[in-house]
Amino acid sequence: MGYETVLLEKKGHVGILVLNRPEQLNTFNTPLAQDLNNALEELEMDEEVRVVVIKGEGKAFSAGIDVNELKGKSSFEYSKWIELMGKMCTTIAKMGKPVIASVQDLAIANGIGLVAAADLAVAAEGARFGATAVNVGLFCMGPAVPLAHHMGKKKTLELVLTGDVIDAAEAEKLGLVNKVVPKDKLEEETMQLAEKIASKSPLAVQLGKKSFYEMFDLPYEKALEATNSHFALLCTTEDAHEGVDAFKNKRTPQWKKR
Repeated sequence: MGYETVLLEKKGHVGILVLNRPEQLNTFNTPLAQDLNNALEELEMDEEVRVVVIKGEGKAFSAGIDVNELKGKSSFEYSKWIELMGKMCTTIAKMGKPVIASVQDLAIANGIGLVAAADLAVAAEGARFGATAVNVGLFCMGPAVPLAHHMGKKKTLELVLTGDVIDAAEAEKLGLVNKVVPKDKLEEETMQLAEKIASKSPLAVQLGKKSFYEMFDLPYEKALEATNSHFALLCTTEDAHEGVDAFKNKRTPQWKKR
């Protein structure tokens, strides 16, 4: 499928999705939001892809929503537009394939929301993160949802109420990103992480990710019941038996495609 505002490529079992509005700092407009979700769904269906990396073309990862689209909408139109701007959060959560954000510089407003929505994130030294909508009379209500899941209530509220921008080291400390690396090593380090995950059983990874999201908001006992059921299902798969046999016989496992 052809896209107007994103680029797709594959390196082995890693699908790479590039936000491609560099002159607009990869801000979200309607085409970008639609293309991002459609491209994620395309990669989810691609049997050769096991892990997805999202990065931004040019200087910024994403500087939020394009404010040029803000004016002139009815309440109904605003509702549908806002739903589209945040749809990537539910798209990523529903995917079986892990999604890694690779952040080279600026990730603010909807950009920080995308980083928070990604399953994992790698950031370059010098990258900056902020929920800055409050500075222009708006509020990062949508991004606050995945941010709160990663950082907790008080720190999320601090960011969305103040509009402050934090650096990559602070983002790592807060759990927003998994690793901070030198800028010239960002692509290499991101791909190493993606390829490490891609080397595992695709079926185990995808069932495992879906199990994680399903149990995350359940009460403790219900979460254990759900994950026990998911693990029992996983134990019936060919990959589970192949992996154990390969481990016992000290050989490389041969995974099924999905």
